Amino acid sequence: MRILVTGASGWIGSASVTELIAAGHHVLGLARNDEAAARIRGLGAEAIHGSLDDLASLRAAAAQADGVVHLAYKHDFSQMADAARADRAAIDAFADVLQGTGGPLLIASGTLGLAPGRIGLEADMADSAVHPRVGNAAYTLGLAERGVRSLVVRFAPTVHGAGGDHGFVATLAKTARTKGVSAYLGAGQNRWSAVHRLDAAKLVQLAVDKAKPGTVLHAVAEEAIAARDIAAALGQSLGVPVESIPSDRAAEHFGWIGMFFGADAPASSTGTRELLNWAPSHTTLLEDIVAGHYPGT
Repeated sequence: MRILVTGASGWIGSASVTELIAAGHHVLGLARNDEAAARIRGLGAEAIHGSLDDLASLRAAAAQADGVVHLAYKHDFSQMADAARADRAAIDAFADVLQGTGGPLLIASGTLGLAPGRIGLEADMADSAVHPRVGNAAYTLGLAERGVRSLVVRFAPTVHGAGGDHGFVATLAKTARTKGVSAYLGAGQNRWSAVHRLDAAKLVQLAVDKAKPGTVLHAVAEEAIAARDIAAALGQSLGVPVESIPSDRAAEHFGWIGMFFGADAPASSTGTRELLNWAPSHTTLLEDIVAGHYPGT
């Protein structure tokens, strides 16, 4: 198939492009600028200029493809509602083109906040109050009724690997280096899930090739890593002490990431593994941290 990938030059997108090409697909990568286009071509894909702010460019790009893998998102925590609206508009643009074709439309979502107090499952649906993006996932699943092979991949909050990760753990590492201490909140028993970017990319490819309309998948390799273990690994890697701080100091110490790092958000991928025979095989989060892939600079 000809597959359009948004976010093709990004952390998860670039790995997904490689997996899709290896599986025999012709990939068209959406590029915001010449630099992104060069990276996409370097992966062996065709670059098409466009952006989430230009819906005409999205429709034109999708019209050249048999399906869409939509991984791009405006990750601006100060403008969450606006980012979700832009995402919904992009999904609508792709759905208009793919309607009635049976072509895949895969979008990215997350497991954070999915099932407070227990391990989140693929069958669970988070409250839209958790993040305005949640509603977009539910909307996308409904597109199956319009003849679109709609798929939602919920990624673990930490998609890790060597070089290029600018997400939660990279921010925690930078905080630890700046503050001179790798901290966790309270007892540090709250749990995070994680997945290596290459395992996540493999799941994207399997979903495009095999998943049925209306399917929810979890890109989760490790379902429950204690926050204190993450802090300990960062302390070991960066050579700084590890200590607990009170939860009421989360914002003071961590800034915006404090409210997330204190969450208890384990998630399972048992259903995903059974459905698509997905078998994560790459290094764990703690192994990547100890290996020095998060220098905090």
